[in-house]
Amino acid sequence: MKHFKNILAAAAIALAAISADAQTPKYIFYYIGDGMGMGPVMAAQTYNRVIRGAEQPLLMMQFPTVAWCQTWSASSTTTDSAAAGTALSTGTKTRNGMLGMGPDTIPATSVATILHDQGWGVGITTNVSADDATPGAFYAHVPNRGMSYEIDCEAARSGYEFLAGAGLRGLTGDHHDEIIELMQQNDVQMLYGRQGADMIDSRRVCLLNTETGHVWNVGYTIDSVATRLDLPLIASTCLAHLEKYSPDRFFMMVEGGNIDHALHANDGGAAIKEIINFDEALRVAYDFYLQHPDETLIIVTADHDTGGLALGNDVIKYASNLAVFDHQRKSKEAFSEECKAMLRDRRVYTWDDMRQKLSDDFGLFTAIPVTEKQEQALKDKFTATFELRNSEDQKTLYANFDAFSVAVLRLINDAAGIGFTTTSHTGNPVPLFAIGVGADLFRGLNNNSDIAPAILRLTGAK
Repeated sequence: MKHFKNILAAAAIALAAISADAQTPKYIFYYIGDGMGMGPVMAAQTYNRVIRGAEQPLLMMQFPTVAWCQTWSASSTTTDSAAAGTALSTGTKTRNGMLGMGPDTIPATSVATILHDQGWGVGITTNVSADDATPGAFYAHVPNRGMSYEIDCEAARSGYEFLAGAGLRGLTGDHHDEIIELMQQNDVQMLYGRQGADMIDSRRVCLLNTETGHVWNVGYTIDSVATRLDLPLIASTCLAHLEKYSPDRFFMMVEGGNIDHALHANDGGAAIKEIINFDEALRVAYDFYLQHPDETLIIVTADHDTGGLALGNDVIKYASNLAVFDHQRKSKEAFSEECKAMLRDRRVYTWDDMRQKLSDDFGLFTAIPVTEKQEQALKDKFTATFELRNSEDQKTLYANFDAFSVAVLRLINDAAGIGFTTTSHTGNPVPLFAIGVGADLFRGLNNNSDIAPAILRLTGAK
């Protein structure tokens, strides 16, 4: 009976999508999994199917439109997030590092701005910095994505109803007071944390995880920090706000930025959990779609692929053992920070101390077998890092990792049966999933610069 119900549900989704193509969307959800190439999606889906025993695929993979999207920038076959975000938001290809403008530095107007100017409510959300490349591309125009102060000023003046993220990088610099004052002048209510999500009483809101401290991301799902904001809560809070202040028409962008951070770190377990968290946040939009199937469009894609993750490696060949990640209780970033704290501590840590920690935090030597050769390699790296202190850090876009943490997480990935080609981006195409009004327009091979113009055509906006 359950299987029959699933078939009926799938048929209902398909029929709704077909009938919706003849309509004009009033509610648009644009979900962007930062760095979420097809390899990471398939790893998350395999974990979902094999380890969690899910009867249905990830929600995004159930959408009737399944397509590809190319991501090259105007300056490189491998894009950065600024150029990719600009293409996704404005339909304009630009050079890596540039945000909200073309290669000629002429500002490009985002789909969010155009719709907002025509009376649509707008919400721009992420679980990393709200002035990072992808969210910033929807309201800012700067030649360098690192111009946080200028980006924050444009956020304040955008007029958008809702902005959310881990923090604002500009608030950590010399312009903190100026940014806060500008937000107040533009009637933006600044709120913080999970409690802040319950205190909204203004049309314009900027909801951040923290005012100071760690503004790069809200924390990884795998680290289970219950006091922080998370993407499903951010998405649901934004939706409730737009329904209240712009019930007739709204545009909502939701970025899963932590996916990219985990993939830059080559942290397979954290990346899989972030994609599943992103998919849970997508449920917020999908539940709304079920209530408004003839008026809603949901698009899910990525700005680029990060890490070149593949399901399969030379260690365990034609197999995977993603159950390994169920024993990983913290991210590579959190583990590395703990190791750095141990290095600063006056206490002398032994290999036996670390061996126990690896068992507690990752299941090594207990749930996950470690050969004598592998243990000796880890022990040698421990000696170089903690005793001789002559090992080099691994530097990635968002973090620096001590050499011992790098070795531990590489062993975890090997045991799980996944592999990475880089700690940076790749030129691989990314998936695109869509459902609702006009979803059929995105079938086939897309370019990331095709999506925003297509949305404008669907809405009739100019």
